[in-house]
Amino acid sequence: MTGRFPIEDVSPVVACGRYPAKAVVGEIVPVSARAYREGHDALGCNVVWLGPDGAARPFTRMRPGEPGQDRWHATIRPDAVGTWRFTVEAFQDPYLTWQNAVTKKLAAGQGPAELANDLAEGARVLEAALDLVPKDDLDRVRAAVDALRDDDEDLPRRVGPALDLAPLLWDHPVRELVTTGDEHSIWVDRPRALFSAWYEFFPRSEGAIPATVDAPARSGTFVTALDRLPGVAAMGFDVLYLPPIHPIGRVNRKGPNNALTAGPDDVGSPWAIGAAEGGHDAIHPDLGTPEDFRDFIAAAAEQGLEVAMDLALQCAPDHPWVTEHPEWFTTRADGSIAYAENPPKKYQDIYPLNFDNDPEGIRAEILRVVLHWVGEGIRIFRVDNPHTKPFDFWHWLIWEVKKVDPDVLFLAEAFTRPAIMHGLGKIGFTQSYTYFTWRTSAAEMREYCAELVAAADYMRPNFWPNTPDILHESLQHGGPPMFKIRAVLAALLSPSWGMYAGYELFEHVARPGAEEYLDNEKYELRPRDWAGAQEQGRSLAPFIATLNRVRRDNPALHRLRNLRFHDIDNPALLCWSKHDPDTGNTVIVVCSFDSRAVQWGNTTLDMPALGFDWHERFTVHDELTGADYDWGQRNAVRLDPYLQPAHVFTVRRPAPPAEPEAAPPAPAAPDLTVEDVPADLSGGTAPTAPAVKDDPRWSS
Repeated sequence: MTGRFPIEDVSPVVACGRYPAKAVVGEIVPVSARAYREGHDALGCNVVWLGPDGAARPFTRMRPGEPGQDRWHATIRPDAVGTWRFTVEAFQDPYLTWQNAVTKKLAAGQGPAELANDLAEGARVLEAALDLVPKDDLDRVRAAVDALRDDDEDLPRRVGPALDLAPLLWDHPVRELVTTGDEHSIWVDRPRALFSAWYEFFPRSEGAIPATVDAPARSGTFVTALDRLPGVAAMGFDVLYLPPIHPIGRVNRKGPNNALTAGPDDVGSPWAIGAAEGGHDAIHPDLGTPEDFRDFIAAAAEQGLEVAMDLALQCAPDHPWVTEHPEWFTTRADGSIAYAENPPKKYQDIYPLNFDNDPEGIRAEILRVVLHWVGEGIRIFRVDNPHTKPFDFWHWLIWEVKKVDPDVLFLAEAFTRPAIMHGLGKIGFTQSYTYFTWRTSAAEMREYCAELVAAADYMRPNFWPNTPDILHESLQHGGPPMFKIRAVLAALLSPSWGMYAGYELFEHVARPGAEEYLDNEKYELRPRDWAGAQEQGRSLAPFIATLNRVRRDNPALHRLRNLRFHDIDNPALLCWSKHDPDTGNTVIVVCSFDSRAVQWGNTTLDMPALGFDWHERFTVHDELTGADYDWGQRNAVRLDPYLQPAHVFTVRRPAPPAEPEAAPPAPAAPDLTVEDVPADLSGGTAPTAPAVKDDPRWSS
């Protein structure tokens, strides 16, 4: 910082400026700082911000926040992908200082003689402003200068024109003693980095043929999986995430339900990557060819789906790296290579990489692999267990990839300690899995979401009610209503959410003693009868499609920072809203956490958070039922888990009062001659044509 005034606690700044803050194109980014000065003269603050092209953006003045806190606020809106830079400046504002002093002296009744110096000082300040204001306003400023110096005019007329310039000189201030703060950076992603709806399926299960007595099971392929794309698109998803598509190791392959021994026809876990057919840059031959994969990506794009790929940096024992680069792994005392463990769990089919052995060689190979898939059209990677690899490696890899293609996004699949999850967001991961699945009460969810909003400068949540590894007991025992409840919470609290295939079919049977599915798809083929479930009304797909349609149609739901909670007097219910100041779009959601009983509640809405004054009323439209209600600050709600476990309201604002219709043009005044006027004005009869009293201009 260089200059006269202190500038402190600038936001957004991540890890003391070590890493860039995050935003997306078009997002409103709040900027704030604490700045103050000695004495009573006025201080002003502004943000200087530069785009990725290095060009300065429009002057952005900051407004003071809560009185007495010396906190200043502004918003900026980046419009391009790349690194943006911003600096907070503080300055002495002589016009505001003059305005404050003159206003108080006038109120105290001081006259022209006592204000002589103030009038001269005001003229000096406005003369300096002539070099700053737009050309169209120059005449106003010159007139104000002349008025201040006009000794023949009364005092209000001398001062008034200068005071009227306050809005102009707020936007184009005279700045003295300018202090420049430190420069900070914001990495701006494409909009999908913040707003996205993910769907996960295993291509090998789509079109698969189960084993029979006479024939082994047959894997689905990229070609057969094409048939599932329209169904995914119809539910409104825009990201299709595929588990690893690489060859699967045969050594120590796991059998169904994570059995230690696999049969000759068992397909194994896709996360046990690598076999004789190749490693991380290869495609499993059962799925098809590279050409089939390219066709699959193109067909998905035609359905509005972007394919996301799994990046799991681990190897099966028969991965080519194991023989070509044994130094990349950990060797145990008996000379064997260490397999993955999370005691008491053992993963004999996976060898973790040791990044401390030949780090340069490992980095170069992984960068090559990632850029290979970028070249194949992949722009999103879901990264498996990133918290088990070095942070400096991820920081290096992510930004090396973005140098090649800044549109590439990375989702961190890390369910671990909060500091580590937040740290992954800070070093560059675009999105993060969260603890959403384990927040099962309204109070827990409200507290957790408040924590995520506070971290919005660097960590973007992605809420998943289920994954192939996670089938929470609330879904195991909550029945179909709980599937609706968790979908509403995931889709409408977070701007990004996702679900794993089978959720829409209410799959809920867990492996005994585990929080995962029985007959887990990780270890076996699992074809599903999607069409039959839809025809028989056993599918949640229409409800999911409605949620994603509501998300898509309401800009307020595309953001995280605007999440606001409202009080409700029933602890089984959660009430929240999102408001978009640009469009005025507002969504209010009331959701039950009880999948078994009817719940009543009374809301107390924070009306200013919705863009209303405290006394106003408005109409809410329930997007799930089509019903309209008249609402205000306090409202009663009833939620039935089987009929409607949530209200999803869009707010319909009252139309502004209609302008009164203009009166029709008045007819021309009649041409009266002397003959038309009665001779005796005291008692004669007024002419009937033309009658002056019928002229609309005379109507009361």
